Amino acid sequence: MMALAWLGHLKFKDSWSFWTALGVSWLIVLPEYLLNVGATRMGHGLYSGAQMATIHLAGGVVCVALVSKFVLGEALAGRQFLGFGLLAVAIFLIMGDG
Repeated sequence: MMALAWLGHLKFKDSWSFWTALGVSWLIVLPEYLLNVGATRMGHGLYSGAQMATIHLAGGVVCVALVSKFVLGEALAGRQFLGFGLLAVAIFLIMGDG
């Protein structure tokens, strides 16, 4: 939902005012934010703060790419797929023990 709020309003850039885009974005994002705060509080201890941030941010990167592709109609380049591969390596390193 966060990626849709960040980028989805660009599809209506010519017809929505800044304030309309801001209001719609916040309405989309508020439920996700509330869920994230609760999930972070429950997950702390099982995962470190860095690990939880990694899960959240990596998921966000993938979601932004999906919204860019399917909502805005933008193409994904080979370098972006390479970046996703490097992101997977980073996730593996951060989530590992010790």
